[in-house]
Amino acid sequence: MTLSWTEVLIAPETSLHDALMVIDKAALRSAIICNDDRRLCGIVTDGDIRRGILRKLPLSTPVSEVMNKSPQTSDLSTSRGVLIKMMEKKDCLVIPLVENGIVVGLETLHHCLAVEERENPVFLMAGGFGTRLRPLTDDCPKPLLKIGEKPILEITLRNFIRHGFKNFYISTHYLPEMIRNYFGNGEKWNVNITYVHEEQPLGTGGALGLLPPNIPQLPLIMMNGDVLTNLNVSKLLEFHQKETASATMCVREIEYKIPYGVVNSRDNLLIEMDEKPTHYFQVNAGIYVINPEVYNSVYKHTAVDMPTLLEREIAIGKTVNLFPLYDYWLDIGRMEDFNRAQVDIQALDF
Repeated sequence: MTLSWTEVLIAPETSLHDALMVIDKAALRSAIICNDDRRLCGIVTDGDIRRGILRKLPLSTPVSEVMNKSPQTSDLSTSRGVLIKMMEKKDCLVIPLVENGIVVGLETLHHCLAVEERENPVFLMAGGFGTRLRPLTDDCPKPLLKIGEKPILEITLRNFIRHGFKNFYISTHYLPEMIRNYFGNGEKWNVNITYVHEEQPLGTGGALGLLPPNIPQLPLIMMNGDVLTNLNVSKLLEFHQKETASATMCVREIEYKIPYGVVNSRDNLLIEMDEKPTHYFQVNAGIYVINPEVYNSVYKHTAVDMPTLLEREIAIGKTVNLFPLYDYWLDIGRMEDFNRAQVDIQALDF
């Protein structure tokens, strides 16, 4: 959408005539009503104004007289698929994106349905043994285990495809032929899939050194093959591209509640007690965006973990950004995670 979303913001006292002018220019059938501080007051459609005119309201009437004071809203973390369903259900073309009552953006049905083709490479790590999921992984690589009706890795692939990505690279090690046979060259999904094979496990970042030299020299999204998420990967890439960092790491906030009273003391004297405190931590979500100079720096057949690779960048003065992940995310490492995913998938937008 070339129109800036701020151009459809109007004040409650705007006349029906002027509101129609805004709606006509934007071609969205709607305008967003806000106070001076962009606090949402409502939304008005051309239909609302038409019904007002049929009630013989003059065109000088403030738009607040006909607006919907309780419109459908969402927030910045809502996935594209959920937004489409919301707009189709309400038969609307726009949804204001609101945080704490303040309009911070606007999503349109046209934008949600349009898919911008992206050349950026996507590297999916699918070489692990999945030992904690045995016996399920005795004869099947973990990325091919089905969550609902589809393998984990296919769910991930489809999520990227929905956002216009088409150049995929998959690293293999354990039972590689099964992964190759299932995904082939990607023509089933109208994408390109290239495989790199680790003869020996190279850590979470070593497979970067096996990427072919003709890979598009653009920021690469790298993701562990056992992560189930409906992350908006377009927003992740856009976030990275706006910054000057060498890499971006997705992080997830987790809480850990200590089941005991924690004692703070000094010199064997009680200072205070904190009964069953909850602590919050940011953990590595296993999803990264890295610039070409980073993945090109990994030597072939050299083992390295991603944290080590990113720490090297920091050591030479480069920046690594953090992208907080608020979408659904689950690292399927244990049997209880696998079972939870089977339940969660029923209610998720995949």
